[in-house]
Order: sequence, then C-alpha cells, then structure tokens
Amino acid sequence: MKAVHFLVASVFLALASSLASASDPSPLQDFCVAINDTKNGGLNTLGVSLVRIDYAPYGQNAPHTHPRASEILFVQEGTLYVGFVTSNPDNKLFTKVLHKGDVFVFPIGLIHFQFNIGKTNAVAFAALSSQNPGVITIANAVFGSNPPINPDVLAKAFQLDQNVVKSLQAKFWWDNN
Repeated sequence: MKAVHFLVASVFLALASSLASASDPSPLQDFCVAINDTKNGGLNTLGVSLVRIDYAPYGQNAPHTHPRASEILFVQEGTLYVGFVTSNPDNKLFTKVLHKGDVFVFPIGLIHFQFNIGKTNAVAFAALSSQNPGVITIANAVFGSNPPINPDVLAKAFQLDQNVVKSLQAKFWWDNN
C-alpha cells in the first residue's frame, strides 16, 4: 500500500513540476542567419530581441511591462529620464537620468518607462532577454480594454470620480493606442 501511495505522489509531483515552467519555449532551430529582409530576418530563435526607440523632444515610452523578459537600454543620443517600480508590498520607484552612452536595466515583469527630458530627439536601443518578451502598456490595458472595465471598478481602484474614469476610457479607443 505504501508503494502505491509513493507511486501516486511521485506521478503527481512530476506532473506538477512539468506544468510550472514559465520560461520561453525552446527555439524552433539552433540559429538564424541574418538576411536582407526586414520582415523575415533578425534575431528570432536566438532567445533575445532588439529594438531601436526614437523619442521626440518630451516624448515617452509610456509605463509598460514585459512579462517574459528583462530589458537593457542603451542611450545612443539625447537625455532620458527612466525608471521602474518594484512589486508589492513596497512599490518602490527607482529612477535615473541617462545621457549618451549610459545603460539601464529593467527587471523582468516590472512596470517601467522612458521619457525624453531633452529639447532634442533621443535615440535608444533596448535588448530584451526573450525572443517573445510581450508588452503590456498599463494605461491602454486598464482604460482601453475591450469591452471596457466597469467604471465603478476603476473609480474605486484609482480613487477617481466616475466621470474622470469615463473620460479616460473615451481617450483610449483603439486608434489612439
């Protein structure tokens, strides 16, 4: 009887550990040779992503999160105010002003942002630790959901008047995203 219990427990633990994996799936191939085709070339299957971000004066990359990747940002030109917020319970804000040549790391899954505080254009390159990092822009997700979240819920959550919530929801229709 003990052997049956042990066998059942072992099978259960094996199934539970196999279902708990939250990392990226293995790439479909070992490597990807870059080709001169922007739609089909790039870093796919290497487990990383790379993006160039151009900021107009006082432009921003609004608060967002990457649920499957950490991000490292390199400033090529300009001056950026960047930061991230830790998770509960303290929600501590970490910020820094970055200048040309500076680098900053945003931990996986944390809400972060970049804001061009300069009077000229800024350019940055971001590398993410996943070929599919995902992105959730906070304001779009909360105020631009389809169908909209009940204004009563958002008014209570953000301690806002319902009319303010409805106004914000009206500003986040799809073409604005």
